[in-house]
Amino acid sequence: MTVRVGIAGWIDKSLIDSKLFYPLNVKTSEERLNFYASQFSLVEVDSTYYGMPKPENSELWVARTPEGFTFDVKSFSLFTNHPTKPMALPKDIRDELPEKLREKNIYLEQMPDELLDESWERFRTALEPLRAAGRLGAVFFQFPPWFLPSSRSLAYIEQCQERMFGFQVAVEFRKPEWLDARHLEGTLAFLRSRDIPFVAVDVPPGHKTSMPAVFEVTSTKLAVVRFHGRNHETWDIKGAPPNLRFRHDYKDAELAEWVPRIKEMERSAKQVHALMNNNYSNYSVKNAQQLEKLLEAWQK
Repeated sequence: MTVRVGIAGWIDKSLIDSKLFYPLNVKTSEERLNFYASQFSLVEVDSTYYGMPKPENSELWVARTPEGFTFDVKSFSLFTNHPTKPMALPKDIRDELPEKLREKNIYLEQMPDELLDESWERFRTALEPLRAAGRLGAVFFQFPPWFLPSSRSLAYIEQCQERMFGFQVAVEFRKPEWLDARHLEGTLAFLRSRDIPFVAVDVPPGHKTSMPAVFEVTSTKLAVVRFHGRNHETWDIKGAPPNLRFRHDYKDAELAEWVPRIKEMERSAKQVHALMNNNYSNYSVKNAQQLEKLLEAWQK
């Protein structure tokens, strides 16, 4: 299977509350993942961004899905320069933090070196059961808008790849300057030189924060597309929750724009992952199924 389609977060509250995807008798986390994996071959794990994952979770995910099912996993927030709540850290690491750092959000550069090293070690250990079972696709490093194009930023991306040695990493930018006329060529050349997949995104165009429509393949192993919806009205609302900001039900014509792009990606990368992040009601699963049908129709 070269192209896999799925959604971000199979236990999204809005999806469950919609009662439009999971059968009514499917109520537990285990049953939901089991049912989801009977419909799709790929899912993105978002919970790993909000809290340090545990190996037991990975072991359960392996046990609850069939051979060949793939998990893409978001990096823990601390590692992508996002503010991180101390409570998101394991208790023993949190307890070792200097007192002043336990009271509010903590940033990467504030972490004592030995605690940062230990955090990376825990993250890798937590994902190891997925990797060992052949169920881990990529670890997504989604950098924030304040992560600017610079030699320092490139050095940090290299460091992330080295920290995750043995794991496939992929990079998503949220600062449009990474892909402007001045930086585009250098950004893509850097990712190609490290064989790191560039995560292409579908967003509402024309906003100051809109990433340009770039869908280049920068790794022979994997290409990734994440669909964030095209909701112009909610895109720039500060602090808007994902189910408001990304609330968009894709039309066939909008998804059809991506079919030739995805087929082109397939020529250069061993695998292509297409993920719906428009988490509102059943939009993500419905649109993922639409995209699968459009890709199948293209084949015929």
